[in-house]
Amino acid sequence: MSNVNASRAGTFRIGGDLEVARLGYGALHLTGPGNWGPPADPAGAIKLLRHLPRIGVNFIDTADSYGPDVSEELIREALHPYDGMVVATKAGLVRDGPDMWRPDGRPEHLIAQAKRSLLKLGVDRIDLWHLHRIDPQVPTGEQFAAVRQLLDEGIIRHAGLSQVSVDQIKAAQQLFPVSTVQNLYNVANRQSEDVLVYCEANAIGFIPWHPLASGGLSGTQSPLDNFARRNSLKPSQVALAWLLKRSPVMLPIPGSGNIAHVEENIASADIDVSNLNAD
Repeated sequence: MSNVNASRAGTFRIGGDLEVARLGYGALHLTGPGNWGPPADPAGAIKLLRHLPRIGVNFIDTADSYGPDVSEELIREALHPYDGMVVATKAGLVRDGPDMWRPDGRPEHLIAQAKRSLLKLGVDRIDLWHLHRIDPQVPTGEQFAAVRQLLDEGIIRHAGLSQVSVDQIKAAQQLFPVSTVQNLYNVANRQSEDVLVYCEANAIGFIPWHPLASGGLSGTQSPLDNFARRNSLKPSQVALAWLLKRSPVMLPIPGSGNIAHVEENIASADIDVSNLNAD
């Protein structure tokens, strides 16, 4: 699939000035089992990352907790100095072991982790940084004030939120511009539909995590399988094409540790799903 190119999905300007192809890459799966530690094949991960710009992918989403640290460090080794590439990262979840995640929204933690990400990624400023989760144990206003501080100090260029409601976005907007929102969303789970509608009305990029429902939209049990079979496609490709068609602010970031699978995902940029009934 060497002729695939993410640019054919169209582009979106994050924060109004940072243009990226709408079909990106999620770097969670560059890590080991349980998203903990290094991958089994670090050299293969580096090869995959270096292949992304060749197929038009210029938007990568990662986080300090992926590994932890592993994903950011591999991205730097493979792609620094990121010519034409936007690397978004996050903080606000900490790890105690494989498949273990807990929120930590203390302002001092968020600020320290963003500064660590600067060093790990080897940049002077992070293009896009997300509050990975709102910590229910820390006043929300304090967490948003920390994001404002990161913007004011030039540590980050644009800020986003993850797994939030419309009311939480509006509250954050009292302190800083929300450039992107990263919520769970796919053709089978549209509980964040109101958030997507709000993002579309306010030119906020919407980054759907679990765009393939952790593989649930990829196999023969997928509700998209019949359409995919009729059109000689993979259900996962149809699911991504549906997301791209759903809204011009949609920025899917499917992840994989396999180059062939990544190219298969990027090929969804060329798929016409206008006749798909996914209601």
